[in-house]
Amino acid sequence: MRFVRSAAFLAAVALPASLLAQKQSVTAPGMNATATLTPGIRDGNILYVSGQLGTSRDAPDSTIQGQTKRALENVQKIVEAAGSTMANVLKCTVFLADMQEWAAMNEVYTEFVTEPFPSRTTVGVALPFGMLVEIDALAVVED
Repeated sequence: MRFVRSAAFLAAVALPASLLAQKQSVTAPGMNATATLTPGIRDGNILYVSGQLGTSRDAPDSTIQGQTKRALENVQKIVEAAGSTMANVLKCTVFLADMQEWAAMNEVYTEFVTEPFPSRTTVGVALPFGMLVEIDALAVVED
């Protein structure tokens, strides 16, 4: 089936302007949005945090504990830049390069979240350039 682009089709599937006006980019100090990625997007009182990596050019760490800590510190910075806290995180997705590292990752993870713990999905994936973990999140931002 051929995909046909037309002004009428695009207008029919486009989001209403009122919904687009609610979306706000959230970038923590020291982070940058790029042409294709924003660290966080707030829509109403929901914050979507893009996947955060556990690597750093300034302080490289090749351990799952160090990379998990760095990834969660980055998530926390974005959550706080939006005016929320890690206690308001509802959901996380953890991408692990090696599922054998789950227990070590989880040890560090529990230092950043509190009960009731956010729902979480952990998936084994191939990550590039020696990255061991990537974590994204969904949080509530209270008014």
